[in-house]
This record gives sequence, C-alpha cells and structure tokens, in this order.
Amino acid sequence: MPVKLLTSNTILYCRKWDQTVHFYRELLALPVLFENNWFVEFELNAVSRLSIADENRASVKSSNGAGMTIALEVADIEALWDQVRSAKLNPTSIRAHPWNARVFYFSDPEGHRIEVWQKRRSD
Repeated sequence: MPVKLLTSNTILYCRKWDQTVHFYRELLALPVLFENNWFVEFELNAVSRLSIADENRASVKSSNGAGMTIALEVADIEALWDQVRSAKLNPTSIRAHPWNARVFYFSDPEGHRIEVWQKRRSD
C-alpha cells in the first residue's frame, strides 16, 4: 500500500543560522509557521515546508551547501528574479532549461544552491 504523505519538510542544518534565517524570512519573504531559538519552519505552499536549524543546537551538522539544490517552481519567474536581483543576491540570468522550462540560480548564505524554474508557455 502506498504511503499517503500529508506534508513535506526539508531541513537545512546551518552554521550561518542567523544569516540563513534572515535570508529566507526577510529577503525571500517566506511565511513562518513555527520558530524557536534554534529552528524556523517556513511555508513554501500548503503541503511543503523548508526549515532552518542551527547546527550548534542539533545533532546533525551543516553540509555547507554541498550536494544540494532546492528547486522551486514558480508562477512568475521574472517577478522573483527581479526580487532576488533587487536584494543583491546575484542570480544568474534566466535561461532555457532542456526540460521545457526557464530557470535561474542563486545561493543562500550557507551555500545551498537554489534553482527557480517555470514551465515554458506554449505559444
């Protein structure tokens, strides 16, 4: 019998906890669902979460961004690109992706790569 998942949460363990929380809360303006003095859970959508944990208070340590991409599908790639550029987060240019999408990349303070993509519209 398949497992019925209700939500999904990716937890990033960070050495640069304060800066990374600020990045997701203030610069990307993600809504906070829960927080305490070492853990913040952000809402991505109704069933997806992204949490930031302070590695100094957890048993899991930071990967320093190695080997991880956070891929976010958006409805308006240009609007988010403008927001990321205005926040001086150094996004790449928006370019075509081979999977019938447009995409750009940038990184959070801990070094996690963030991929933002949108399906190409059919003309």
